[in-house]
Amino acid sequence: MSKLTNDEIRQNVRSRYKQIAVAEMNAGSCCQPDNSQASCCSTPSDFNSISSRLGYSDDELNAAPEGANLGLGCGNPQAIASLKAGEVVLDLGSGGGFDCFLASRQVGDTGKVIGVDMTPEMVSRARSNAVKGNFKNTDFRLGEIEHLPVADHTVDAIISNCVVNLSPDKQQVFHDSFRVLKSGGRLAISDIVTTADLPPEIKNDLDELYSGCISG
Repeated sequence: MSKLTNDEIRQNVRSRYKQIAVAEMNAGSCCQPDNSQASCCSTPSDFNSISSRLGYSDDELNAAPEGANLGLGCGNPQAIASLKAGEVVLDLGSGGGFDCFLASRQVGDTGKVIGVDMTPEMVSRARSNAVKGNFKNTDFRLGEIEHLPVADHTVDAIISNCVVNLSPDKQQVFHDSFRVLKSGGRLAISDIVTTADLPPEIKNDLDELYSGCISG
């Protein structure tokens, strides 16, 4: 792992999530790294079942366009974000747009939700989902979460769901998040953490465990 550059790590992660973005029915959960074949997480209804266990309500699950929920989360940042009407919300690693669409309902027509993802195929999928669901207050942008394509001090709240662990430079993620937040802005992040050192065989498994949200 130490021999790989940050760009190499990002490229590996980007390649994995490109495959998920273009797949029709075979994308596994972020918290289940083996998505090379059909599994218990291989259909939209299964994705919703996983999300329900993570704290999303049936109303939330039914509000997002089909194809937005790719089963990639490990929690529910909406539950702690306390979003309000009129706010500007930023989603780090927005994927198919699932959390953005839920946030869109909370901030309303006077608010705005920006989704940033470094995988072009994910951005395209999210934009298509926005059109499908008629979400006019969402804006999906291509970019890295370490170098956000967002102006300084323009965001009220940042949300993220099982994405920061994928960054090879987490300190820079928080540094740039602070840059774009307004004074008094807030972060609501659902992610994995380690409570002990990981063994080398896990740390060095970039293809499956790092990009699968296990060893990041």
